Amino acid sequence: MFEKIVAAPDDPILGLTEEFKSDPRVEKINLGVGIYKDESGNTPVLKTVKKAETILLAKETTKSYLSISGTPEYGLAVQKLLFGNEAMVIAEKRVQTAQAPGGTGALRLAAEFIKRQLGDVKVWVSDPTWANHNGIFAAAGLSVAAYDYYNTETKDMDFAGMLEDLKTAEANDVVLLHGCCHNPTGIDLDTAQWQQLAVLCNNKNLLPMFDFAYQGFAFGVEEDAAGLRIFTDSCAELLVASSFSKNFSLYNERVGAFTIVGKTAENTATAFSQIKNIARVIYSNPPAHGAAIVTLILNNTNLRAEWEQEVTNMRVRIQEMRKQFVATLTEEGVDGNFNFIQRQNGMFSFSGLNRKQVGRLKDEFSVYIVSSGRISIAGMMRSNIGTLCKAIAAVSK
Repeated sequence: MFEKIVAAPDDPILGLTEEFKSDPRVEKINLGVGIYKDESGNTPVLKTVKKAETILLAKETTKSYLSISGTPEYGLAVQKLLFGNEAMVIAEKRVQTAQAPGGTGALRLAAEFIKRQLGDVKVWVSDPTWANHNGIFAAAGLSVAAYDYYNTETKDMDFAGMLEDLKTAEANDVVLLHGCCHNPTGIDLDTAQWQQLAVLCNNKNLLPMFDFAYQGFAFGVEEDAAGLRIFTDSCAELLVASSFSKNFSLYNERVGAFTIVGKTAENTATAFSQIKNIARVIYSNPPAHGAAIVTLILNNTNLRAEWEQEVTNMRVRIQEMRKQFVATLTEEGVDGNFNFIQRQNGMFSFSGLNRKQVGRLKDEFSVYIVSSGRISIAGMMRSNIGTLCKAIAAVSK
């Protein structure tokens, strides 16, 4: 039977990494996948993670299954990180959290929940958005619509276009928002825009859903939750898919969470029973180790403070690489004003490079970036930024 199967296309991001690995050229640069690298080109294990693992190893007594939704301690730690230690939604038990296998697993869980419980609603995603969003929601049988987000002329947000598009959304449609460090543009909403958007969602009875994968990588752990908390204060119901891959550097541990906020504790509990039912038939129960690390660090005062400093160090290094990238592009004589790159947040930059230029970078210079022109600033190093900018200068002529 298998001879009838047609090969699937490579994943636009992970497929690029496989191509990079097989490239025999020595001076190759991978700026496609969103993984933080230090100045040596390594993705280090955080010191706080090592400390937490030492404690867990000494105390661990079982490898038994977790419950379908993970541990209550993990769920509460996630909620406090998202909404604040004194958040009313937590005190009123209007929020429930299911541990999921990474942020992608959380999104897949959300997609199934939306399809099964809300029916044939549309999920609105930004244009552009993370490449996997469309596939995840389509896999659940949901219709996906796009709202304007990026202005290619100004290299900035098209907030007016975003509002106009969302005004055409129908009641009960879902609006997917990037909590911070928008992927791929690196351009975030400001406080006034978050407030205006929350009013629109309320007035049109739209369901907000946050994809929150980079908390701490824009301005700070608390600061980056501002948009979510504005919506929580304004909207009675919302969904959150969050991940600890980036801010805990736990990429291969697959630590994520799907969080739901309801109008009442009873509403939330009923909805959460359906979420557990979905999780049971997809992956039964989540992996334990990564979540135990996150729980221990977030609940330990000293480790929490040390972890926040580690997040700060990563954030500052990325910001410094943005500045050096812009300065080196200018030094290499690349036409244009690239100051917009310094205004962006997080791991990525929407560079403005076209598909032909991206292809030349890979073929001629062993520089791998996503075909959309998204560059992972987090993968740059002082040792390779000169080579990178010379290559960009060559393909920009």
